[in-house]
Amino acid sequence: MNRRELADFLRRSRERLQPQDVGLSPGARRRTPGLRREEVAQLAGMSADYYMRLEQARSPQPSTQLLAPLARALRLSDDERDHLYLLAGHRPPIGRHAGDHVRPGLLFLLDRLTDAPAQILNDIGDLLAQNTLAESLFGGVCSTQPPLQRNIVWRWFTDPVVRAAYPQEDREHYSRLHTADLRAALARRSGDQAALGLVRRLRAASQEFAELWERHEVGARRTGNIRVAHPTIGLIDLNCEQLLSPAEDQHLLLFTPTPGSQSAEQLQLLRVVGRELFAG
Repeated sequence: MNRRELADFLRRSRERLQPQDVGLSPGARRRTPGLRREEVAQLAGMSADYYMRLEQARSPQPSTQLLAPLARALRLSDDERDHLYLLAGHRPPIGRHAGDHVRPGLLFLLDRLTDAPAQILNDIGDLLAQNTLAESLFGGVCSTQPPLQRNIVWRWFTDPVVRAAYPQEDREHYSRLHTADLRAALARRSGDQAALGLVRRLRAASQEFAELWERHEVGARRTGNIRVAHPTIGLIDLNCEQLLSPAEDQHLLLFTPTPGSQSAEQLQLLRVVGRELFAG
């Protein structure tokens, strides 16, 4: 928590507002610009004394339950709301999910990645787009298929063909990774019905997922290593790098071989032989 910066941000945000901006009567002539502290406190449903201590940088850390109405009272934009949470020492809520719409900037990058497999997923594992090389390596997932069939977590736990493409000794690691990453996404998407529904269906469909979910392991997917057994080029070893959208609800995954390695030669071969789709 950055008390001094938080206090300054609250004060300046309050001074930018006029009573009529929040549905209040201007009343008598005001000696200072903007809303009064007690007016902000009233709008946010907190005590005027507590709000005063926030602006004086001498309050305890405010909870997220307090920050949400405070952001509304001050009429903060989404970016300003996120800034408020960060200054108060909390992770901002994600309130703007892109859904199936891929941001233009990510598509721009994907279109120019022709030498390495690349995919765009949302934060709960829905595959939104991929380049030709990724389709050749992992198999095609048509965008017209039902959402569950485009979700990599669902397919991992319910489709034996998908799992068969990975070495036996790696599968437990990937199962735990998928589950922990979904757990982290669920926390960011507090109350989101799409995320809750996915977890509910996974728990009903996969005993393995249900047992892993009960462990409450959490860990966002970042960089790592992946091995894939392709029917044409054999077992290939790749590094996985992840780029996040600003709201962290869409991910660009880039799979690259070590320069000069056998995997680099295999990837070049895959580009030459063309698309090899897995069954299913």
